[in-house]
Amino acid sequence: MPSSTSSSDPGRIDAPAFERALPALPPWRVALLALAVFVLALAGWETYWRSVGGVPGYRNSDGLWAIQRRRIDHGDGASLVAIGSSRLMFDLQLDVWQQLSGTRPIQLALEGTSALPVLEDLADDPDFTGTLLVGVTPGLFFTGRGLRADVVGYARSETPAQRTSQWLSMMLLENRFAWYEPGFALFTVIQRQQWPRRAGVDRYPEVPKISVTTSADRNHRLWARVEQDVAYAERVRGIWLQRLPAGPPTPEMRAKAAALIEQQIARAVAAVAKLHARGVRVVLVRAPSDGKVLEGERRGFPREATWDVLLARTGAPGIHYEDHPDMQGLHLPEWSHLAGADADRWTQALHRAYLALPPAQD
Repeated sequence: MPSSTSSSDPGRIDAPAFERALPALPPWRVALLALAVFVLALAGWETYWRSVGGVPGYRNSDGLWAIQRRRIDHGDGASLVAIGSSRLMFDLQLDVWQQLSGTRPIQLALEGTSALPVLEDLADDPDFTGTLLVGVTPGLFFTGRGLRADVVGYARSETPAQRTSQWLSMMLLENRFAWYEPGFALFTVIQRQQWPRRAGVDRYPEVPKISVTTSADRNHRLWARVEQDVAYAERVRGIWLQRLPAGPPTPEMRAKAAALIEQQIARAVAAVAKLHARGVRVVLVRAPSDGKVLEGERRGFPREATWDVLLARTGAPGIHYEDHPDMQGLHLPEWSHLAGADADRWTQALHRAYLALPPAQD
């Protein structure tokens, strides 16, 4: 009969259980040590991002957009409102416009998103009776692309908990810490590395941080690093180029594009008609672009087939940067958005062009 310690009994493990002795430290010392490690790690993360040009700024969140959208329903319906994509978002400087006119626009533009979802939303809102600047970025407006189009619904369905979270974030963290920028989150940084591509997997790289939200009412500026770091600007240019059509379009591609352009123009015509019927003035704005981005836009969205048709069919006046000498020669480091000082100059030129428009007709 085998002994109780024999290894021939597979159902028994007679080795004594391992026990790790914990240091005999008071809980408050452990808590202080953990806090110290946390603070040092956080300070290191903050120091790193500041060393590469990161600065505190407000988060360009859905909640921040919703705050500005609700202003129209809570007494600011007669304001000047800007909608569109990132060009009107980054290039239109609210401080400069306010200095020139005495009024501060409500900024409702959304990066990577056609102006049409917000245009249609405002067209259906009887509380909006002011003036609308509509940014027209050809590759977005005439295709209907909407990276953040769902924010319109979010503004209506935002819960009290979400509003509270937004308020706490603004009051306690935003505009105080550089590391709080969503683009600086650790897993986001890891995801954006230049990892080897797998065969058969086609994936557009994400756009890195290119702007800073400088005020709680969504004034934006191009991030200074994009202006100062040539390699970083070149990286962003490469991303834009991947999103432009490669080579001349085939007849089938032209036909499909023409149908899509017509669909978007029809949406704009219907929305502008509603706004005009309510006495809202609508002004279309084509902000500058440059380099290969401009070449791609001219190739894929010729002015005579897009911008000119849009103005004629909506009956809205337009400000196209190519038509104004004081909007020429501006610096766009990554071909799509103006450098900080040039955004100020363009805003001044835009205001002059706006004042020179014919009076609105009743």
